[in-house]
Amino acid sequence: MEQPNNPLHGIKLATIMEKLTEAYSWEYLANQININCFKSNPSIKSSLKFLRRTPWAREKVEQLYLRTIKK
Repeated sequence: MEQPNNPLHGIKLATIMEKLTEAYSWEYLANQININCFKSNPSIKSSLKFLRRTPWAREKVEQLYLRTIKK
C-alpha cells in the first residue's frame, strides 16, 4: 500500500534506533523519552523488543527521529 505522505514509510525501527544512538547518547534518549529500556542496561536489541510491543513509546521515538532528521 502506498503511503506518499508518511515520512517513515519504508524505514525500519532498527534503522531509526541506530540513527538515534549515533546522534545521541542513551542518557539523552532516556531524558527525552522516559522508558526503562533507555535507562537500565540500554541496548538496541532490548529497545526494539520493547518498542515493538509498546505503541505509545514507539510513537515518541519516531517523533524524535523525525525532529532529528529535519536538523
